[in-house]
Amino acid sequence: MPSDDLQVLYADESMLVFDKPAGLLSVPGRGEDKQDCLSARAQQRFSDARIVHRLDMATSGLMVMARGAAAQRYLNDAFASREISKRYVAVVDGHLPAPAEPWGLIDLPIIVDWPNRPRRVIDPVMGKPSVTQWRLLAQSEAGPPSMTRVELEPVTGRSHQLRVHLLAIGHAIAGDQLYGSPEVQALSDRLLLHACSLELQHPTTGQTLHFASPAPF
Repeated sequence: MPSDDLQVLYADESMLVFDKPAGLLSVPGRGEDKQDCLSARAQQRFSDARIVHRLDMATSGLMVMARGAAAQRYLNDAFASREISKRYVAVVDGHLPAPAEPWGLIDLPIIVDWPNRPRRVIDPVMGKPSVTQWRLLAQSEAGPPSMTRVELEPVTGRSHQLRVHLLAIGHAIAGDQLYGSPEVQALSDRLLLHACSLELQHPTTGQTLHFASPAPF
C-alpha cells in the first residue's frame, strides 16, 4: 500500500486532512483486492489515524481523520451534530434551472435498496430524512450534451445522498456508474463529484479551520 501516494493537506497531533483521489476506497472493503484504501495508507504513516467519515470510492476531495481516541470522539460527535460544514462541486446531466432562492433545497428521504445493495432509493414512507442544499455555478454553453455545474451542501450525511438526490430531480451526476443511465455514464470516465470545502473546529484548540480543494474537472 503506497503511503507515499497520500496527499496530506494538514497534519498535527490531533487531526489529519487528505485530498482523496477518485477511485480509492476510504476504508477497506471485503476481499484481498479491496484492502488498499486511504485509511490504510494514512495508518502506514500515522499509526494513530482513525476514521471519522467517508467519501464514496468514486468521489474525490477532502477527507479528515482523527489522531487518537479522544480526537475521534470529538470529531464523530461534531459530524453527528452537524457542526462540520462540507461542500462539494458536481457536474450533472442536463440544464438544471437556477433555484428561486440563492440556494435550492432537495428534501427527499433515502433508504437502502436492499435487493440492489449498495444502491439507495427515495422512499417517502420508510426513508430516513435527507436534505441537500444546492446552488447553480455554471451551465454548458455548447451541446449536446448539456451539463450543469453545481455546488452542493449536504445538511444530512446519508450514504450516496448527493448522487441519489440529483438523480431524483432528473439530473444525475456525470460519470455515475452506479446510478446513471448509459448516456450519463458516458459523459465522463469518472464520477464528477468532488469534496471541495471543509470547515470544522479543531478537536484540541477549538479554532475554526477551513480547508479547500479545487475540483480537478
